[in-house]
Amino acid sequence: MIFESHAHYDDKAFDSDRDKLLKSMPENGVGYILNAGSSMKSISKTFSLMENYPFIYGAFGIHPSDTAKLNEENFKWLKNQFKASEKVVAVGEIGLDYYWDDPDRETQKIWFVRQLELAGVLNLPVIVHSREAAKDTLDTLRAQKAGQYGGVMHCFSYTKETARECLKMNFHIGIGGVVTFKNAQKLKEVAAYTPLDRILIETDCPYLAPVPFRGKRNTSAYLPNIAEEIAKVKGISYEEVIQKTAENALKLFKITI
Repeated sequence: MIFESHAHYDDKAFDSDRDKLLKSMPENGVGYILNAGSSMKSISKTFSLMENYPFIYGAFGIHPSDTAKLNEENFKWLKNQFKASEKVVAVGEIGLDYYWDDPDRETQKIWFVRQLELAGVLNLPVIVHSREAAKDTLDTLRAQKAGQYGGVMHCFSYTKETARECLKMNFHIGIGGVVTFKNAQKLKEVAAYTPLDRILIETDCPYLAPVPFRGKRNTSAYLPNIAEEIAKVKGISYEEVIQKTAENALKLFKITI
């Protein structure tokens, strides 16, 4: 049984065949999918997915690129969404993204902190997006004592040294399709270094499809390609990667079978 720890099936890329695709997941060995709401609109769509598919769970948060839209009124709305379903198991996707200049970094930091505080109140793990912002991300997580509730560094893109600091704070490392790319030596080193009990596998679909599907629409059906690469770099079996990463996710997100 495969646990997909980060997907975006609310995305318009799935509008033409969403239901057919999701209904095919069990036959592809995918037993659980965590759909990450990253805007108010996608959170609402994730509710519908959770209601219609028993194997889909949700994470709710505002992506750093959307934080300029946040204010006290809609932050209150966000907080209330966590009361609506027991299938909401994490706060995310939240974090910092310095690749883009808009919104400004200070706005991103303010709402990252506020959402981390919310995770602390709810005692839920966080799903952290961090792009070209390693130091500020780590400093913020430490200042907020985020290790008390833990979480996952989604779509990890930093060095082995940064991974070590995340692991010290009780965080998991989310590894996706990039690990299969030929030029992804840094991520392969992270996968080899990170203990198996601290790895989650993810697609971030519809983005970042693994080889040999690179450049195409990504889906959870491609998770075996990611698991196979992790098994290769760690020198262990594919079956062990699948079993342990699923156990990791079930424990982190407090999902009982």
